[in-house]
Amino acid sequence: MHIAWIGKKTPFCGNVTYSREMTNGLLDRGHQVSFFHFTNEGQPPALDPGGEGWRAELDRRDVSLPCLYKSQIYTIPAPNAKRLLTQALKELQPDLVHASLTISPIDFVLPEICAELNQPLVATFHPAFDRRRRNIASRTQYLAYQLYAPCLANYHRTIVFSETQREILVKLGVSPQQVVVIPNGVDVDKYAPGPSTLKQRLGLERIFVYQGRVSPEKNLEALLKAWKHAQMGEKCGLLIVGDGPLLNTLKPFYTLQHGIHWLGYIADEQQRIEILRGADVFILPSLIEGLSLSLLEAMACGLAAVATDVGADGEVLADGAGILLDPTRVTAELQTLLPLLRDQREFTQLLGMKARQRVLERYTLSHNINQVEQLYRELCQGSRQHRWV
Repeated sequence: MHIAWIGKKTPFCGNVTYSREMTNGLLDRGHQVSFFHFTNEGQPPALDPGGEGWRAELDRRDVSLPCLYKSQIYTIPAPNAKRLLTQALKELQPDLVHASLTISPIDFVLPEICAELNQPLVATFHPAFDRRRRNIASRTQYLAYQLYAPCLANYHRTIVFSETQREILVKLGVSPQQVVVIPNGVDVDKYAPGPSTLKQRLGLERIFVYQGRVSPEKNLEALLKAWKHAQMGEKCGLLIVGDGPLLNTLKPFYTLQHGIHWLGYIADEQQRIEILRGADVFILPSLIEGLSLSLLEAMACGLAAVATDVGADGEVLADGAGILLDPTRVTAELQTLLPLLRDQREFTQLLGMKARQRVLERYTLSHNINQVEQLYRELCQGSRQHRWV
């Protein structure tokens, strides 16, 4: 099967990881992939395999589309991007188009383009959410769902990561038959417990990790305040893996003196895995989430998981697979919880085992791709039987 995948390569975010892992997995199963991604105007065309973690295969084509601006959240295509996309899809004639939506005007014209070319169209809809809309971030993000729902009704299928996310789109008018729940997944052979020299190198006995953007919606300051007030001791460390707009604001106030290690963005996947294998607890204090791949990766490596009950993360940690925080009381709850996780090692080990078991049961990459392949087959069979309208 030939899949035209429309997604992101940069800047690094969950959408980038999702596109990389899914397309690499499809290639491993013998499918042909043409990868469409946006490149800032003035940059040379991206004809290379795309950097760390991306497969370079003869049956993979990379197609660059010009854009005026792109960030972790949204993309502004160049005026000629629609024409170039249409021309490329017409020439390549894929069996199916799969768009890992990048929050871009292109998302709204894709149904028209694919209807003209008689190509089945699938979306993966990533925006974070909080079903209770308890803060400005979640209420603002809900506007994206309201904006996209009429457009998604014109896609043949939309993949979301949780039942809650599906319910939101259905309430906004997307047909229940068009919305399919296929959760994120991780490679559980790659992300697995294993040896690490992290504690020896840092001189620590207990390690807590946050991995993600250093941005307002991640609510990192609530974690940092709790850590500072909990006085965790010199043998405990909090590792911050990632960067973002709040890095220079927060870093001067929460330092190594408090046991906080700012590692920045780490591009090398093996280094990130080695950090997770050497840590004890993963904490995600977000105000809004979709389904965090960083959370799943940490759980797969056997870390005890602590996250706010937002997005699909509450479903991931339900029934004892981790500890859920109230997003409106993160600092207070963590200030009590952190010393417990520091001192009760058997408890954290048990949580780590439950976390990995939950990933093995529900969130493996292989199961994810199985479901996506089945969806592709159904749509391609329908395409052969009649023209899409």
